[in-house]
Amino acid sequence: MRKLSPLLPVILIFICICLVVTLVTIPAQAAHIYGQPAAWLSLTQRVQYSAQLLWYDGLLTRPRDANGAELSFTIQPGESINSIANNLEAMGFIRDAEAFRAYLIYSGLDTSIQAGEYKLSAAMSAIEIAHRLQDATSEEVTFVVLPGWRMEEIAASLSTSGLSIAPADFFNAVHNPPRGYDFLSDADTAEGFLFPDSYIFSRQIAADELVNELVRRFALRLSRDIQLAFENQGLTVYQAVTLASIVEREAVRTEEAPLIASVYLNRLRIGMKLEADPTVQYALGYQADTNSWWKSPLFLNDLQVDSPFNTYVYGGLPPAPISNPGMNALNAVAYPAETSYNFFRAKCDGSGYHNFAETFEEHLRNGCQ
Repeated sequence: MRKLSPLLPVILIFICICLVVTLVTIPAQAAHIYGQPAAWLSLTQRVQYSAQLLWYDGLLTRPRDANGAELSFTIQPGESINSIANNLEAMGFIRDAEAFRAYLIYSGLDTSIQAGEYKLSAAMSAIEIAHRLQDATSEEVTFVVLPGWRMEEIAASLSTSGLSIAPADFFNAVHNPPRGYDFLSDADTAEGFLFPDSYIFSRQIAADELVNELVRRFALRLSRDIQLAFENQGLTVYQAVTLASIVEREAVRTEEAPLIASVYLNRLRIGMKLEADPTVQYALGYQADTNSWWKSPLFLNDLQVDSPFNTYVYGGLPPAPISNPGMNALNAVAYPAETSYNFFRAKCDGSGYHNFAETFEEHLRNGCQ
């Protein structure tokens, strides 16, 4: 029988020592550079991925292009890690897809990548990109201003918009409107010119920048043709916007806006009070019981509120717009229907449409029985 070599125990001890060193030092080195591994990895997986990361090294820690531009990168719902890594490499964001995948698994970030749209750059390291993909929150948000909103309603929407603007800062910006626009040259606020539309803003946009953009959007829509049309109605731009802000609130059905505008223009021409309910609602302000800025229904004593905005008490246009009208209301004032109507009231069927009349007697007959 052959004798075992006396060196065998030494060899076995050496192998054990090497194994221990491998099991201890490689994960320790990887943890020092790349952070702690995911808790759910087995010992074998920890050693395996730690060794891979140490092998890849600069592929993960150095940006692919220090001057890389920021570009969009999309992750589809349910997209695999392999697909994401391959797409990142193909688009030039990372050096090596396999190295990136190994880091994701080692760190546990492979389980929490979110679908969505990202802004990435090759100036970021693969590790930075891996962490960026954990939050799909866009750096931009869509901000919507609805036609007929007054500034307080716009301010109230800020808290859920994703923008970091405090209502107080917004009000301050509105009361310090941007200059350089003729239609705001004598205005105390930008109310009426905060154009209703859908906007895309940076989450970090400042209040004055937001107000400037809303007013700028109005200016872009204010064509020379529509300005001439306002002039043909005997109105300045500011007066036209003020009237349009009333029409916006009255016209439940947008197709009726030119008819409603014609009534108010007819009243202005004969020196008749506008007697517009929205101006009373504006004067009354916030209604805590209904959580609304527009009281409805109005009562007879409401029509007596002493405010320059109350067109039941004061003749002519109110001193400023009462809401921010959209293009439909602005066009209705610029191009009203040609009528001899002086009155209108809501139909009794709850449809939102109105009955129009030339005389007060006809107007009374249109009342609900």
